[in-house]
Amino acid sequence: MTVRKLPLGLLLLAALTAAPAVQAADAPTLNAANTAWMLTASVLVLFMTLPGLALFYGGLVRTKNVLSVLMQCFAITAMVSLVWVAFAYSLAFGDGGPFNAWLGGLAKSFMAGIGVTTLKGTIPETVFAMFQMTFAIITPALVVGGFAERMKFSAMLLFSFLWLMLVYVPVCHWVWGDGWLQKLGVLDFAGGIVVHVNAGVAALVAALMLGKRKGFPETAMPPHNLTMTVAGAGMLWVGWFGFNAGSALAADGTAGMTMLVTHIGAAAGAFVWMLCEWVRFGKPSVLGIATGVIAGLGTITPASGFVGPMGALAIGGAAGLVCFFATNYMKRTLHVDDSLDVFPVHGVGGAMGTTLTGVFVAAALGGVGYAEGMGMGQQVLTQLIGVAVTAVWSGALTFAILKVVDALLGVRVNVEEETEGLDTTQHNETGYNL
Repeated sequence: MTVRKLPLGLLLLAALTAAPAVQAADAPTLNAANTAWMLTASVLVLFMTLPGLALFYGGLVRTKNVLSVLMQCFAITAMVSLVWVAFAYSLAFGDGGPFNAWLGGLAKSFMAGIGVTTLKGTIPETVFAMFQMTFAIITPALVVGGFAERMKFSAMLLFSFLWLMLVYVPVCHWVWGDGWLQKLGVLDFAGGIVVHVNAGVAALVAALMLGKRKGFPETAMPPHNLTMTVAGAGMLWVGWFGFNAGSALAADGTAGMTMLVTHIGAAAGAFVWMLCEWVRFGKPSVLGIATGVIAGLGTITPASGFVGPMGALAIGGAAGLVCFFATNYMKRTLHVDDSLDVFPVHGVGGAMGTTLTGVFVAAALGGVGYAEGMGMGQQVLTQLIGVAVTAVWSGALTFAILKVVDALLGVRVNVEEETEGLDTTQHNETGYNL
């Protein structure tokens, strides 16, 4: 059979009309389902700070300081949102050119070049920026728990701004913004390093530098409203599904598994903490089970997109056990006044969860499997490097920032103001008029 030759003009016309189709197929396109899920996840993560974390922390402090904690969470939310839009997002997720291993550039400052049709993968970049903003908000808000009831409001604002720019933004870029830790192979699906180790170490340094609250540990300082704390813990538990499953950036099987293992980790952490307290002190407490669920959630976070249900059960159970003893050891033996137990819950939990990710990511244990050429030993070592680098960076920079803020404003209220309470002395208000 003879094939008749086509005229040259028809061949050129066919080539020209086919080229756009090929290019269109390769170009990223918006996925409505992914976009809808990421809009929802962004709302859930913001809900974790306001009202979730605000109520959780607010109930844990004494009556005279409840408004100060709520105010700090609100003010951090507003301040970080503005700074994120101005230049923090660009530095965290922009292209830093020859310095991209360490920090992004400023090309996307004030959301330059980001419009209605601009995509990040299959979702609008506006949605991606908003989702990441909610992470940037909750991380410095977590640090508040380390120095609660004794830092000046003005000092807290300046500290949170400097900490966001000098600590959070670089670490975020290293791990999630195509920085050097990401290229090294560190696995942190939703913030074990970026959020929990980072915030936990900063809270510990702040607690040590500011010193103990007046009367600690001789004077009992029980939570003033456990009902508020449990309500906040419940909101955090629900919001955490957006925190972890949203980090898949898609409405797919990874997001589904992430949501499942997040819940398993939370439940295991809560139940094991309750059992530990029951055995150790004779009765399980509401405060204990609420703290246990936060420990389980924080510890499963880095592993959530990489492990299976059995891995989540092991990681969550380890969180309930280890974080329980870490909290009691710091409070009762070392007498470190980390007011709301940020380091033993978030710092210890985040470090442990990040390390155990290197174990339970193994396909034989139900995980997604290691990257090509990497085994369990190498992955665990890589995870430990990520934890150690972040702990040193956060600790050293937090120390330096607090020194600067103290020289400029003074970080701690005086004895009379602390005795009267921060609600009155810093905001001229009271939480209750009974």
